[in-house]
Amino acid sequence: MPHGPVVIGVDSSTQSTKALFADAATGRTLAVGRAPHRVDGAAGARESDPEQWWQALREAVAAGLKESGAPASAVTGIAVAGQQHGLVVLGPDHRPLRPALLWNDTRSAPQAAALTAALGGPHAWTARTGSVPVAAVTAAKWSWLRENEPSTAARCTAVRLPHDFLTERLTGLAVTDPGDASGTGWYSTATGAYDPEILQLIGMDAALLPSMAATGGTRVGTLTASAADALGLPPGVAVAAGTGDNMSAAVGLGLGGAGLLDHPVLSLGTSGTVFAATRTRPATPALSGFAAADGGYLPLACTLNCTLAVDRVAALLGLDRDDAVPGGEAVLLPYLDGERTPDLPNAAGLLTGLRHSTTPQQLLGAAYEGAAVTVLRALDEVLRACGLDPDSPAVAARHLRLIGGGARGRTWVETVRRLSGRPLVVPSGTELVAIGAAALAASAASGADPVTIAQDWGAGRGTELPPLERDLEAWERITSVLDSAATTLLGGG
Repeated sequence: MPHGPVVIGVDSSTQSTKALFADAATGRTLAVGRAPHRVDGAAGARESDPEQWWQALREAVAAGLKESGAPASAVTGIAVAGQQHGLVVLGPDHRPLRPALLWNDTRSAPQAAALTAALGGPHAWTARTGSVPVAAVTAAKWSWLRENEPSTAARCTAVRLPHDFLTERLTGLAVTDPGDASGTGWYSTATGAYDPEILQLIGMDAALLPSMAATGGTRVGTLTASAADALGLPPGVAVAAGTGDNMSAAVGLGLGGAGLLDHPVLSLGTSGTVFAATRTRPATPALSGFAAADGGYLPLACTLNCTLAVDRVAALLGLDRDDAVPGGEAVLLPYLDGERTPDLPNAAGLLTGLRHSTTPQQLLGAAYEGAAVTVLRALDEVLRACGLDPDSPAVAARHLRLIGGGARGRTWVETVRRLSGRPLVVPSGTELVAIGAAALAASAASGADPVTIAQDWGAGRGTELPPLERDLEAWERITSVLDSAATTLLGGG
């Protein structure tokens, strides 16, 4: 039976790989193959073997191809969206020299602080790269490697991001895109190229890095014979440059130059992330001023503690995740793994305002509220980076798009509604990173604009929820504790 063109969008995340098979014309999801990853480490260390990403990609594609019912010959394009920031170091045989240092590995916090000072402070960094180094940034991880494992750094013949590593396995070519590259700390959003002074500062040879595609949807090659054989696909399938996971999610939502600009998104996942696609280059120390996959910009803030932290509090209390009520006087900042926004990598959780009358359900609600307020404050900074006043009625009336696993949870949705006072859209698409990657793959195969493709597919549309009256009392109570805690921790008290 004849079958129309099919594209594959790969989401290689921290915990798993998903391969989404989509009808290239309609965007209809035909199947999603999945395979898990293992993350190792303790006391701030978070590492994974990149070879398992490749094995997981193979398994996910095989499962998706079987489930989709489409013949392998129908596949016309593939693109990889990967977890950002991870440091992959390869040796002469082009195999990993050690496990990859992942984005949430906080051991490189001292190196991030040293790099910030060495270039002249936060504003010197944002003027060049759009972002200030934090523990997550790849440049800090490279500096950590050079200081702690100098023999490994000396043997390194190539440095890749996770999505670069997989794209190279598909094509045999070393290539990246501006979106994911903008999270390294050595790519300048001001010039659109690697920054020579920063490379010199961190001891990085530019020859170790991949070349730069114009956009994430740029066709950079085709499947090699060996990759095609490993995936069970025909050789010659178009391969896009791909991008980072957040940039891909923006494409999947139809955000960008050909779509919605300056419309905020809140992703409730392992981390809490807020971003918006804009044509205004962000340069504020409060944010990561990333490039977008389509040539624009993606100001973004990420909090380390979101759904996993709240689930951990629920487990400690012996409650289901939706057994929560508003926290009352209790305030709980669930900084169980340090924090990134605000930049407090060594922080621990904080509980205050406890009374005899406080219930376990209120403590769980306080954990939701603490995580939500942290990420909603970051949202205000994202809007300012787009040149918008977050408190203006017109901006407050814009729908906040709520995505990620938490967007499917009743308590998360209601907590965000109550504390933000904004109207929400919960998109119908549930695999937005993979959908965005599929749109990049379709762009590589057809030459069409990936944001336009994604908008036509409609994954960014969904359930609209009207605003609730904002709970300013809770907001002010929590922000007061948050500001006090941040001041104490940053001041060394």
